[in-house]
Order: sequence, then C-alpha cells, then structure tokens
Amino acid sequence: MASSSLFRASLSSLNPNPKPPYLYTATKHRPSSFITCTSSTFDSSSSTTNTNSPPVAAAAPKVRRAADENIRDEARRHRPDAANNFNAKYVPFNAGVDSAESYPLDEIVYRSRSGGLLDVQHDMDALGKFDGAYWRSLFDSRVGRTTWPYGSGVWSKKEWVLPEIDDDDIVSAFEGNSNLFWAERFGKQFLGMNDLWVKHCGISHTGSFKDLGMTVLVSQVNRLRKLKRPVVGVGCASTGDTSAALSAYCAAAGIPSIVFLPANKISMAQLVQPIANGAFVLSIDTDFDGCMKLIREITSELPIYLANSLNSLRLEGQKTAAIEILQQFDWEVPDWVIVPGGNLGNIYAFYKGFKMCQDLGLVDRIPRLVCAQAANANPLYLYYKSGYKEFNPVRANSTFASAIQIGDPVSIDRAVFALKNSDGIVEEASEEELMDAMAQADSTGMFICPHTGVALTALIKLRKSGVIGARDRTVVVSTAHGLKFTQSKIDYHSKTIRDMACRLANPPVQVKADFGSVIDVLKDFLRQ
Repeated sequence: MASSSLFRASLSSLNPNPKPPYLYTATKHRPSSFITCTSSTFDSSSSTTNTNSPPVAAAAPKVRRAADENIRDEARRHRPDAANNFNAKYVPFNAGVDSAESYPLDEIVYRSRSGGLLDVQHDMDALGKFDGAYWRSLFDSRVGRTTWPYGSGVWSKKEWVLPEIDDDDIVSAFEGNSNLFWAERFGKQFLGMNDLWVKHCGISHTGSFKDLGMTVLVSQVNRLRKLKRPVVGVGCASTGDTSAALSAYCAAAGIPSIVFLPANKISMAQLVQPIANGAFVLSIDTDFDGCMKLIREITSELPIYLANSLNSLRLEGQKTAAIEILQQFDWEVPDWVIVPGGNLGNIYAFYKGFKMCQDLGLVDRIPRLVCAQAANANPLYLYYKSGYKEFNPVRANSTFASAIQIGDPVSIDRAVFALKNSDGIVEEASEEELMDAMAQADSTGMFICPHTGVALTALIKLRKSGVIGARDRTVVVSTAHGLKFTQSKIDYHSKTIRDMACRLANPPVQVKADFGSVIDVLKDFLRQ
C-alpha cells in the first residue's frame, strides 16, 4: 500500500507502553493536541514495530517535487516498506463480525450464497487501535491538498474505504470535498430556521454524488485488470447520473464502459455525458427496473463488472460524504440529514459513514436520517407507512426526479436497516410539491435538481408537523447539479406542465424596445 512518511507525531506526548486496547480519550470533538500534521500524505500503515501506537514517520521537511515528477511519482517515492495493517472483505449484509461467509475484495461477487446483499466489512479492531482524535487529525490534515491520492474527499479516508489498494491503481478526479452551503435565506424565509445546510454533492466532476462511489469501483476494477482477472469492461443500468460517473472514470482509466439507459426517460444533459466519454450506450425500451434486470443477467454471463449499487463497493465511496459533513461542522453532529432515495443505497451509505465515526470515537452519536421519495416512485414510503410489515415493489410512474424513478429498489434492506438504527423517517413529495420546492430554493440563490426538491419537500412537511424543530441543525443532501435538469425548470417557469399551477413561475416579460415601455414595466416591478 502506498503512502508517505511525512507525518510527524509528538513523541513526548505519547505513552511509549500503552495498555491495550489502545484508545486515547477525547473529551471534545476537536483534534487532540498530541498530534501535529505536517503533510497530507501520511498513511497509518507505516508502523511495524508496535501496532498499538500511532505510527511515527521521518521528520524530513517536504520539498517541492522535481519538474519531471508527477504526483503519483512523488507518492511512490514516499511509500514506506511497511505492510498494511488494515483490511476489508465482503460479508453477507447484516451478518455480523463473526460471519462464516466472506470473500476477499479481489473476488468478483455481488450476492451472498443465499442470494442476499453483500456489505464491505472493515477490520474495526485494527482501526480501533487508533482513537477518534487520531482519525480526526489525520482526515483533517488531508483536506484540500494535491497530494496523491488524498486530495480526493473519498481517498482522504482511504483506510476506511479500500485500505489495501495500491495508490497506483486508484482512478480519481479528486472528487468530493463538496460545498456545505448555508441556506440562510431559504431557511429563514420559508421554514423559520437559521441552521439549515445543503450538502452540494452535485458540485462534482460529473455533476452528481455518484462520483464518490464510482472512483472506488473503477479503481478496484483497475486493480483487478492488473491482476489479470477476467474483466473486459464495466456495465451499469442507469437513470442518468450513474452512467455519467461510470463512463468518465472508465475513460480516465482506459477501461471500456457499457451503459443501459431507459429510452426517452432521462434528460439530454444526462444522455450526452456517457456518449461524450466514449461509453457503449444502449437505449432500451423499458424503465430503469427493466434495465437493471437486463444488466444483472448480462453480467452473469459475460466478463463485464457490474457497477450498480447492488455492488457494495460503491457505497464505500458514498459514505465519505457523511464523514465530510462531520468535518465541515468541526466534528459536531447535525440533528437531521435528509437524503433523496431511489435505489436506496445512498441512505445506507450515509448511515454507514456516520456509524463508523461513532464506533471509532470520532463522534458520540449519529444524526437522525430522513429518506425522501417522489410520490410517483415511493415503495419505501409505503413500506414505512405500513410499519415495515410487508414490502411490495411498485410500478414507478414518471417523475421530474427521474434519477429516483425506481419501483423495485435493490437496497431496500439496507435502507430499512439504516432508518431503523437512526430513528429515521420516510417522507414523500408530489410532483407539484417537489417542483415548487425547487423553485423556492432557486429563488433564494440555489440552482438545484428536482431530487433535491424532493428532499426539501420532506423538510417542509416535517417542519410544519413540528417533527423538525426551528433550532435543529439540518442538512439536506443535494445529489445532482441543477444544470442537468434545465428542461424541467424551463417547463415550470413557462407554465407548460400539465395539471400544475407552477405558482412560483418567473417567466421573462416581453417588452417593446423603447424607453417608455421599459420604464413602465420596471415601475410595476419595483412597486411589488
């Protein structure tokens, strides 16, 4: 495993003979003063003599790399000889730490022997040898750096993601580190809240949060191909954003990508991304669920690696958005996090990120989670309202929130687990509600996607019912960039959507090209 040796720890403040288990006690969620970070290139596997102590690296000052050396070369030069002490494996979902069934991450497997979901399970005992203050300091030291691969918001948490992958195999666009936007005016004007935040995961390389998971999956595929495993390409079914992320990362790595898209059900902006990135795109006369059924059948017959969230590697990258939220609040835990839900891997990914931080002592609790669904594709909402008695897939109807137009979500069990263990809630949004919420947000300076409109609708309803309080620190996760959905905004503001009032529409005013006409319309506007 690649890493740098430029992390410096203060030897005078470390116990040379710690008593196991090694855990320093942190009384506040702030980095402890006994660790000083001088570089973002530190890797915690650099200690070989005492695994119960934080590793200590050479104290040589960092100098600018030579002109003919790139950041991969630099990372390789600083790589220690020590073996990696961390590892992860596939186990059946919710199987527990003593599961008799497990698979190495280098094995191509998507389901357990019983046909259930798999999960990536980390060696928490090894990670737990370092306390929360240590991990907080390590992760914080890497933020915003260009050091390979830690400049990525995902790979800055490499030990918690894919600990055994070689840095040379990583395919990254330095994704993540996305803006946590204080929605000041929206919160005050529409909700009476002053601590409302929007996590803009759509401000990413391909314009959606899917980049966070795809950098992990494609990096592992890159590793598998170097190991001569039978992988000729990577395939996915998509409602748009997954295909964009897959095609971009595969293009960067020189790996063929195959995309199954439901015909005439995604925006042109989403369609053109995989085409531009050189993917082999199949437009299929079915919906997402039909595409998903086909890609699963195809990948079971051909050496094409499955890239949908059935593959639990994706969630390892997506969970880092939860850790980022904690970092951006200086390791203080928000009260609520609201996530749009379609195939439902993301709500579990956020839970997993928050839970790892709690289990390893970075924080002392996790936020309550809300999964927001479009009413036209709401199988989880119906399941929740029934008290989780019986799950029934639905036929997803057309929704402006096209990326979550999914009636038979793969990760239903993961989502229910996350919600039950976070005292979570499921809410839904009608088409008019989500479009009005999007227009409200845009009118306060945001430019969001319809899926974020679904999440904001959930927030509005929970505020009105008093479930979310005026002083609750709340984060709404925005999953994609609004520029991918301009047609829906055009239709709304031109009032061309059938059976929708579009009450917040703001169409342009037609005016003659003379001074008097312009003055008249401006006076009318300024009197409002």
